[in-house]
Order: sequence, then structure tokens, then C-alpha cells
Amino acid sequence: MQRRLARFAEARDWGQYHTPKNLAAALSVEAAELVEIFQWLTPEQSARVMADAEGAARVEDEVADVLAYLLQFCHVVGVDPLAALEAKIERNETRFPKPGTGHSME
Repeated sequence: MQRRLARFAEARDWGQYHTPKNLAAALSVEAAELVEIFQWLTPEQSARVMADAEGAARVEDEVADVLAYLLQFCHVVGVDPLAALEAKIERNETRFPKPGTGHSME
């Protein structure tokens, strides 16, 4: 997907705009647009958003935008997103052990 996104941007000469700063800002904007869908909903209403075709389509579009900008950002700065996620999960497993091990926030 990163290569496809890079080819898409290259074909449109958007590389000049795809700096780490600009991509991080775009990612933040798209994440805010995802939040906006749920902003004034109750917890119960937010749990039902995906049951509505229009709401589900909006969520899917914003999720795609967030993921696209994240993948483009990672490509530009040289981060392997799956390796970064795996390392973060491993650190969190150490920081936040399962309950009952005597080390968690029980």
C-alpha cells in the first residue's frame, strides 16, 4: 500500500508537499475528521454508527484517510509501521502486565 500511495503521489507531483511536517499535519486533520463523526453522540449512539450505511461510509472514508496519511508519513521518514507497532506492543506488555501477575495496576 505504501508503494501504491507513493506512486499515486508521484504521478501528481505531490512529493514536494509530502514533507514530514505536512503529512503529520494532514494525519492530524483526518483523525480530527474521524472524531467529528462521534463528537456529540452518546456512548450508545456512537456504538451504533456502523449500523447506519451513511455513517459507516463516513467512518470508512476517514479511517482510509488516516491510514493513507500515516502510511505516507512512515514512507517519507523511513519507519516500518508494522515493526513500530510490534515493538510498541512488546513494550506495553512489559509496562502493563496481565492482571494477577502481581505487577499490574490492580
